[in-house]
Amino acid sequence: MLALATHPERPGRIVAGLASGRVAISQDGGRTWKDRAVGNGEGAVDTVIMAAGQPDMMYAAIRSDGLWKSEDAGRNWSLAMDRPWLDDAERDLRSLASVDLATGMGGIWIYAGTDTGITRVPDCFCRWQDVQPGNAMDALVAGDAPPPEAPLPSGEPVRALVSVHTAPETLYAALPSGVWNSKDAGVVWSRLTSGDASAVAVNPIDPEHIVAALDGGLKQSRDRGITWSALAAS
Repeated sequence: MLALATHPERPGRIVAGLASGRVAISQDGGRTWKDRAVGNGEGAVDTVIMAAGQPDMMYAAIRSDGLWKSEDAGRNWSLAMDRPWLDDAERDLRSLASVDLATGMGGIWIYAGTDTGITRVPDCFCRWQDVQPGNAMDALVAGDAPPPEAPLPSGEPVRALVSVHTAPETLYAALPSGVWNSKDAGVVWSRLTSGDASAVAVNPIDPEHIVAALDGGLKQSRDRGITWSALAAS
């Protein structure tokens, strides 16, 4: 098992990405599972998500292949996008987040973390795009100074991405340099805590509560990442 996904509108549903090239889906909180092949079933499913506001729409990133989607809760799958071309090479998708933004064509953007940074595509699946301020073109036409940008550190793998359900422009990312946060849909990022971060999750009921895998252990924050403490096993 390489990845897990849940959705606040389907509290009993869990979707798992498997190294065997399949996804396993539970509708009862993990008690029973059914699995289905994605693509040709040869590439590992590195990450899976359910779409914001559309829990029956699922996306899976297949290693050495691309982004696949299902519109019927995982029963059938089709290719949505090839892998993005970044830094002179095709890049596998290591992490995914479905972000409900008014600027998207249809409102939903798929953000993807790769070995070298972050990219995104609107749900029309026209092309992978850099993350830019929504008003960048307006500033260019008006001759104004471009909006500020502070991207994630260049060249670092983005191992995990999450969008806050109640505030979709708020993103968290796990990188080797720590846990990072953006409040404007990925244009400006700031580091919340340092350490080798491999995963990050936000409580869907309490967005103040963040849990991250850091330096081989689990840490949590109850104040949106301002302070952190070790998460003790119970």
